[in-house]
Amino acid sequence: MLMECRRVSRRYQDGDQYLDVLKDIDLQIAAGEMLAIVGSSGSGKSTLLHCMGGLDRPTSGEIIYQGRAIHQWHANQLADWRNQELGFIYQFHHLLPEFTALENVAMPLLIAGKAVPAAQARAQQLLERVGLSQRQHHRPAELSGGERQRVAIARALANQPRLVLADEPTGNLDDTTAEQVVDLLVELNQELETAFVIVTHDQALAAKLPRTLTLHHGQLQPREPVL
Repeated sequence: MLMECRRVSRRYQDGDQYLDVLKDIDLQIAAGEMLAIVGSSGSGKSTLLHCMGGLDRPTSGEIIYQGRAIHQWHANQLADWRNQELGFIYQFHHLLPEFTALENVAMPLLIAGKAVPAAQARAQQLLERVGLSQRQHHRPAELSGGERQRVAIARALANQPRLVLADEPTGNLDDTTAEQVVDLLVELNQELETAFVIVTHDQALAAKLPRTLTLHHGQLQPREPVL
């Protein structure tokens, strides 16, 4: 098993008030799996993803990655793990505006200590795979929304992660471009055998993936609840 969430809960406190965003989440993700987690705004999707990625810590429960309890690691361990083992894709691409597409994709490799020529060669390879070899020297402002998201996907795959966490990756795109991005993610999952966990409110996106769970009031369910 690649990753497990074992009775993961996340509670936030605001003064005397408590908000239980996640409630005893149990989730298993196999190597190479592609999973959608759907839910409405405020259902806890992003919080769950942040806990899985070590960006937030559960109030209780365990996050286990290949037998290791990542929720117990200190910040430097988590940062190294995210760089080497994980990829992140967000609704808003979070590309660095002053750098070209090539430089943005190469950045995780340089942070990992790769030499510049090797990092650039890997970035070029990935940009070609996502159909942007002709746009590698353009900055984000010179790219369309779909192109920026493709650069973000290439960046997420730079260090050959075993797991990619995607938070509403098509939420900022028109329907046609969103469909193209989803198709690309499915192709990359099959080609690279990288596991993908995609959180989304988009039922059409989720329908393209082999496994779907619903997060409803902080609890995971196998299908959309009847409201």
